[in-house]
Amino acid sequence: MEATHLPLPDLLKHLRNSARMTQQQVADRLCAVTGTCTVTRHEVGRWEQGRVRPTSWLPALAEVLNVDLEMLERAPDRKSPSAPYTVPSDDVEQVSEVLRRTFLQHGIAAAAAPALRLHQDPRVIQALNVVGNDRLGGVADSLGELIDHYAQTIGALPPADVYDELLTVRSYASGILDRLGYAASRTDLVLATGWLSHLLAVAACDMGEHAAARVWCSDAERRSREAGHPELEAWAALTKAMIAWYQGRPRQSATQSASGQAVVPRGTVVHAKLAAQEMRAAAMAGDADGMTRARRQASKAIAALPPDAPTTGAFSIALSEDPPYTATSLLFIGRHREAVTTTNRVIATVYQPETRQRGEHPSGYARSLLILGLSHAALGQLEESVAAGHAALSGSRPAWPTMVLADKLDKVLAQQFADAHQTAEYHARYLEAINAPAAHHLQLPRAVEERG
Repeated sequence: MEATHLPLPDLLKHLRNSARMTQQQVADRLCAVTGTCTVTRHEVGRWEQGRVRPTSWLPALAEVLNVDLEMLERAPDRKSPSAPYTVPSDDVEQVSEVLRRTFLQHGIAAAAAPALRLHQDPRVIQALNVVGNDRLGGVADSLGELIDHYAQTIGALPPADVYDELLTVRSYASGILDRLGYAASRTDLVLATGWLSHLLAVAACDMGEHAAARVWCSDAERRSREAGHPELEAWAALTKAMIAWYQGRPRQSATQSASGQAVVPRGTVVHAKLAAQEMRAAAMAGDADGMTRARRQASKAIAALPPDAPTTGAFSIALSEDPPYTATSLLFIGRHREAVTTTNRVIATVYQPETRQRGEHPSGYARSLLILGLSHAALGQLEESVAAGHAALSGSRPAWPTMVLADKLDKVLAQQFADAHQTAEYHARYLEAINAPAAHHLQLPRAVEERG
């Protein structure tokens, strides 16, 4: 097929490869041409996967890729988005296949049989061996495809399984860096390695492995500075801020949030999320005025986002009428009725039924339900509170932050409705959830078996 007849996603990738540019180089040149800092390699990847049509960026893309604008404008959309970002019923087979296919395309052999399945060997794909140096030019993009895949699926797959696979890929990337030395293509690989470290930090956080998460955050920050890409450092700051918040250390969380905002401009997703996290930290600290100020800043940061800002995946933001974490913030400063209203609005707009059926945001949905349950409990509404708690614990992906909130609801119910049978039923369901095989990898505090 001639290039002029290709769908826009395939045409963009064809033109980029013809220009011998990586996705990161395209993103950097777009930022230079437009004078903004809002384009990332991940965004370029989304365009090439057909997930978003970059209508407003076509003039700049034409300049960067040295083609006529009309060629890009006339290119049709692809009929369907790329398959790797649909979470299938057999998630483990999907991930294993993505690993094999992407690496084998660039001359990398995985020590795994074609029919290997993750649930048969939870430490699957333990070795990825490089065969020859003649294909290293495409490795950064191959790693980028895997980063994009895990960014989309990390919130839906079991965190321990994702961690093990990411660790394998991260080890492989480190080996490639060692072999490259100080080659010209090193910067892109340094950045890809840093994004892998950040995703490992997210997975470790979901398991409650905070020491490991901080190590990976530190590595992501170091890679960010080496590559001259501050956005990665800001995402690492967000992960550390969230860990501190769930550990009940709001002032440290606020400090991390502020430091992350200082290194990236307004108009980026991570800046907006850090502003929202600072709002939530102020609320936990009981600083209602600080929470209000931070909420205004978060609203301004969200208003500055481009219209095609990602709303799914690890590097996304859930957009509603209010900044993320507004309901949680209202809960902590005692505005419980507003918290109920806001949470219901978030559930209706962000976690729609069709979204839940596709397997998106399972942990975020569960946490929203638990915030709703805590808000109802604060209003003395036992039935509504317990119903929300049971719905949250019915999910198939337990994660440490979710269980922190579930534990809090368990304690609140025991304090306020000690003799109610609904409280005992929720407590039993909570114990069942934290003792289930799927939760065995989580580092959780010991629960009280009996109420007395």
